[in-house]
Amino acid sequence: MELFWYVVLMGMLAMYVILDGYDFGAGIIHLFFAKSEKDKKAITNAIGPFWDANEVWLIAAGGVLFFAFPTLYASSFSGFYLPLIMILWLLIFRAIGLELRGQYHNAMWQSIWDKAFGIASLLLALFFGVALGNVVRGVNLGMVENGVSAHEAHYFFLPLWNPTFSPTAEHLGIIDWFTLLLGIISVLALIIHGANWIIYKTNSGLNQKLKDVIFKLNFALLALVIISLLVWHVIEPKPFHNFIETPWLWIFPVITFTGLFGLFNVKRWKKDGYGFLFSSLFLAGGFASTAASIFPNVLPSTNNVNPSLTIYNVAAHEYGLSVGMNWFFIALFLVAVYMVVQYRIFKGKMDDVGYGEH
Repeated sequence: MELFWYVVLMGMLAMYVILDGYDFGAGIIHLFFAKSEKDKKAITNAIGPFWDANEVWLIAAGGVLFFAFPTLYASSFSGFYLPLIMILWLLIFRAIGLELRGQYHNAMWQSIWDKAFGIASLLLALFFGVALGNVVRGVNLGMVENGVSAHEAHYFFLPLWNPTFSPTAEHLGIIDWFTLLLGIISVLALIIHGANWIIYKTNSGLNQKLKDVIFKLNFALLALVIISLLVWHVIEPKPFHNFIETPWLWIFPVITFTGLFGLFNVKRWKKDGYGFLFSSLFLAGGFASTAASIFPNVLPSTNNVNPSLTIYNVAAHEYGLSVGMNWFFIALFLVAVYMVVQYRIFKGKMDDVGYGEH
């Protein structure tokens, strides 16, 4: 039962990364590449009907986390309290940047909310990558110092960074060179993903330029992914042990690199949707590979005093999990119907939607 809800939770988070990920990427492109009003409108039109529905996947994942793995929910939301509050504010500013821009036709007003939308999107992409890095690296559960646990075994709290900026220090921070590396990978991947979405959903004059951007950034993304795999040994001496013990898990890295190498063909495709397909494969495969590499851990412990949090020692009672399964399938059906209807209504190019104009 724990495994079922773990797969559900990871599936929801993967959907959030793919769907809201292109919103973040579009926001970054809006910040750095959209110079004319026409290009800015094309980008907001491409994501306007979708962004708020995409964020629901994060809320749904939080609900499943609270219901199925309450100990992990309590541990994470207290330990990562500071960055979570920052993410909340960034989500707010991204949303109001989109909604308030068109309320008043003034150049200064529009410039302010353009910057709010773009900067919030950039920082969200960075912070979610850093968050994944923290889960891979682990935390000092129980706040152990000199071999003594100062708190309960599942409690921790992290500042934004530590003085050494090291992922192997006893007193860890949210941001260190390893988590920052994954944050930068996240930013690059989501810029590419957002660019592919804009190409797919618009006939913007930016599209040809964005294909060049995707092609160039993909070299940097490939290099950073290889570096991250090499330095992973600093964090985990045997980072691929799950893949060696369970060979079918290699399907996830294969999906990851299929998506990554496929993006090098972005200039050759006749159909605009292929780029979005391959960037989605990279994001889904990369996320699944990361989850598989630390399984059954959901939050590793960096000390030898308190055990890591796993899907088994943080799960709710089996009775509650089994009852929740019945309601889950009802919810899944309703969500599927909603998404099919939404994407059918807004299929094709979105240049003339006119999102945000009042």
